[in-house]
Amino acid sequence: MTIRSTGREITKREFLGATASASALLLAGANVAHAQYPERGLSLIVPYGAGGGTDVTARLLAKDLEPVIGKPVTVENRAGGGGWIGWGALAAAKPDGYTLGYLNVPSMFAGYLDPQIGRKERLTSFTPIINHVIDYNVWAVRADSPFKTVKDVIDAAKKQPSTITVTAYGAGSDDHIAILGVEAETGTKFIVIHSKSTAEAKTQALGGHIHVLGANVSEVAQEVQAGQLRLLGVMAPTRSRFLPNAPTFKEQGFNQVWSVTRGVATPANLAKDAQAKLTSALAQVINSKEHQARAEQLALEPLVMQGEEYRKFLQDNEQATKKLMNW
Repeated sequence: MTIRSTGREITKREFLGATASASALLLAGANVAHAQYPERGLSLIVPYGAGGGTDVTARLLAKDLEPVIGKPVTVENRAGGGGWIGWGALAAAKPDGYTLGYLNVPSMFAGYLDPQIGRKERLTSFTPIINHVIDYNVWAVRADSPFKTVKDVIDAAKKQPSTITVTAYGAGSDDHIAILGVEAETGTKFIVIHSKSTAEAKTQALGGHIHVLGANVSEVAQEVQAGQLRLLGVMAPTRSRFLPNAPTFKEQGFNQVWSVTRGVATPANLAKDAQAKLTSALAQVINSKEHQARAEQLALEPLVMQGEEYRKFLQDNEQATKKLMNW
């Protein structure tokens, strides 16, 4: 068989050979393009305001990730909607590996599990990459507060029900679930003050506008060490290595262990090659001695989970939150 062109006749063998060569060149070009990921800077969405635990965590990771991945990593604070301004933006972004964001668990689940909120996104709207840190919940008060222990707060709440104010960050947040846990165990009832950010909650506490600050270890360590806040208790299995003088709730007779985990995700359907590169780069950063040393200075506790392990952790936590909140 011959194929006539404008110049001369070419054989079938020549035609097929030329086609195969062109296809090989195109494939090679595509592989080179994938191999170059990332070709530009990355965005890292923080679904809360500046100054809180998630913001501090994200900025540490972004700084240490840049030299590993070879591109700038820009932190974007998108606060509001109980975190769903940021999570909504993350879910809606193009799944090309250039938009990352933090998943805060259990806080994020309220958006779509709570029927009164009814977000359309789900856990499946994201590609979980790796968990970064675990941050245990705490109760703290202003340094001149009459409350010296968790029991002091409980006794006051029992004596005058629904008069003691405790801060949290939205229905179903880790702070809120911790409060519900204390109420369930002790038979008390608190007034929950939902703040827009940890910075706002600390301002309320330091200004004497609320009785108890519900937060996380990393969010209060600096103020506690400076003597501005008094830590009533840490909701961890054992004492925090960052605040070793603070007793746990368990030590004080209250079986309360609560925390938030902060991990990195992208929009759903991220390409496998980009996912593999991101996971590898992030794991390298988080597991490095240098990063862990810097995390320790910020009272952050790295806890690496990746791949299916991280996905299963999120799914299990989602179901536990749903049950506890009666959603």
